[in-house]
Amino acid sequence: MNKIKFLIIRFSSIGDIVLTTPVVRNLKQQVENVEIHYITKPQFKSILESNPYVDKIHILKKSLKETVNELKYEHFDYVIDLHRNIRTARFKNRLKTISFSFEKLNKEKWMLVNFRKNNLPDTHIVDRYIDTLKVFDVKNDEQGLDYFIPEKDEVVVKTISEELVNGYVGVVVGAYHYTKKLTKEKIIAICKQIDKPILLLGGPDNKEEGEEIKNAIGKNIYNTCGSYNINQSASLVKQANIILTPDTGLMHIASAFKKKIISVWGNTVPEFGMYAYMPHPDSEIIEIKDLKCRPCSKIGFTQCPKKHFKCINDLDEDYIVKRIMELY
Repeated sequence: MNKIKFLIIRFSSIGDIVLTTPVVRNLKQQVENVEIHYITKPQFKSILESNPYVDKIHILKKSLKETVNELKYEHFDYVIDLHRNIRTARFKNRLKTISFSFEKLNKEKWMLVNFRKNNLPDTHIVDRYIDTLKVFDVKNDEQGLDYFIPEKDEVVVKTISEELVNGYVGVVVGAYHYTKKLTKEKIIAICKQIDKPILLLGGPDNKEEGEEIKNAIGKNIYNTCGSYNINQSASLVKQANIILTPDTGLMHIASAFKKKIISVWGNTVPEFGMYAYMPHPDSEIIEIKDLKCRPCSKIGFTQCPKKHFKCINDLDEDYIVKRIMELY
């Protein structure tokens, strides 16, 4: 009996791909004789390589023709488009396969950003992703997100410091957009009050900032920014007692491991539907709700358009520290 072949499309980013994992799992477990392929950008392949529900990963190439020819060879029965943009439309048009796409709600997001009129449904993006499978009678199993770490990428925290063996606070330094992240000054002010070991998490772009934070604190703090790949960073998130993070990919990875998460929100808002999905029940969202200029974007900026950056600067450091210590 031939397999029913599905192609899942999600090109980026780390967080978005992690948010699609319930689609892959539920489809694999609830539809008989299914084979799941996934196409993404090369830099995100490692996130999916150890996922037991993905049968084959395809990489987006520079040439659309080359990528499409590779995909045509697979003779897919269905395409599930979880990215939905002009590029994916071109893919679907050339593959000439039955396709289903999720609703991005860009108009509603635009109305919220520009007119503060919230017509968005009170529905997480994960549920909207899964809704694309309703024709196959696939239901949400309510098991949350998945993240599978290859054995080779499991980090032994003892190799960083013996002090971390008994637990630590994971602090995410970076975010893709500046207006989503905590400032260096904010992180320093918070970390100075945390009487527990601290592990700074982030990519190569955050390494220098991480060192500055570490030097400002002086003790009980370790900078791993840029020293580990994404799977290794996920391993460090998995082993943390609690994670302090902005709206970023590591927040969603922390959700996959059911961690206690203190998520801080700058220019974006949870109403966009991309808050931490089914993390530890003690997790908390912290934001400045009454700012008239927020949200100023559905994604983010390199600097605050209003120059004051109150959405981050006005966050209550003492309260954040209090909650971290209570949940630790």
